Amino acid sequence: MSVMIERDEAAVSGYAIVGEEAVEDAAFVDSLRQALEQAGFVRTLRPELAALVVNLVEFDRPRPFRRKSRGTYVAALAVRRDVPADGLRETYPLLVRALANIALCYVPSANQVLFTTMERGHYAVSGEGDAGSLARAVVERLAPLARARLVIDNDFRTDLEPELWGGDEQTEEIAEAGRRLDELGLLPAPFPIEDLLDEHDLRHVHRLYGIGGLSYGNLSARKDAVRFWMSASGVDKSQLVQPGRDILLVSGYERELSRIVVSIPPGIEPRRVSVDAIEHWMIYQQHPNVESILHVHAWMDGIPATELNFPCGTEELATSVAALLAAEPDPAHAVIGLRNHGITATGTSLGEILDRIEPRLLRLVPMT
Repeated sequence: MSVMIERDEAAVSGYAIVGEEAVEDAAFVDSLRQALEQAGFVRTLRPELAALVVNLVEFDRPRPFRRKSRGTYVAALAVRRDVPADGLRETYPLLVRALANIALCYVPSANQVLFTTMERGHYAVSGEGDAGSLARAVVERLAPLARARLVIDNDFRTDLEPELWGGDEQTEEIAEAGRRLDELGLLPAPFPIEDLLDEHDLRHVHRLYGIGGLSYGNLSARKDAVRFWMSASGVDKSQLVQPGRDILLVSGYERELSRIVVSIPPGIEPRRVSVDAIEHWMIYQQHPNVESILHVHAWMDGIPATELNFPCGTEELATSVAALLAAEPDPAHAVIGLRNHGITATGTSLGEILDRIEPRLLRLVPMT
């Protein structure tokens, strides 16, 4: 029998499984519960305080678990009788409609669970012939993601120097690179979540994930030893027009509050900076010779890659990328793969990065 807790400490290691009436395969759910507890999670009677909630939903009619805190990681788990013909396209709506951090599609006939992430990562996890081995494999992938530290809040400060209110050479470079990405077809849009969710749920998605739904990828350019300009979240990267709104100056990181500090002009309603700001911050701080960083949802053969697909905007993803970059012969001119996601490339300018990587780019990211 599972041990249950009701203390506030559940926020650290607590888990809950909700919606059990939606999934008929009780054996797999029991195996999943056992695997979670073997991984150090403790069952709680208060899902709103849990670090991880597994929300069991119907594939075609998922019911969202409406968390009280962004710190709760939600995995929506649904069952299908067969493997989808187009796994990403068929499971991404499940992820969005369930307002989850990740979608898990359990296919008993194949002894597989298909993982789908908000960043369009999609891959299969398989077992060794029984529900227990599959559940353990799922938790091995899921647990690090659920425990990751999310850094997507911004601390906006109206302290941007007046001479930068209209931008500078770096913001012009970012705008030009955004247009070039569009021309090269490197700004894949997510599936049209506006067609899947009502206005209330759209606001919920934007608040929880910082996903604006116009185009993925991001660009940044160093301003000085501490600060860098970066594209905003939720804006078409081919339309980076206004500094302080579409292109933002990142000037600090408040780790104890998990907030990125952004300097803006007065009188402007800013967008949130890209969720990958924490990754760029770490790279610029650790590598003074890096002048620009580009992230796109594409791939290159023969590059070092992260092992786990930590969510965008987590300190763990940033640390993984920075560590791989530090191991490169020339960190200032390198390309790091984000497994099941895309690449992060460094260079002396965004134009130089694009010139260097374009001939080797693969538009489809391999999923493993």
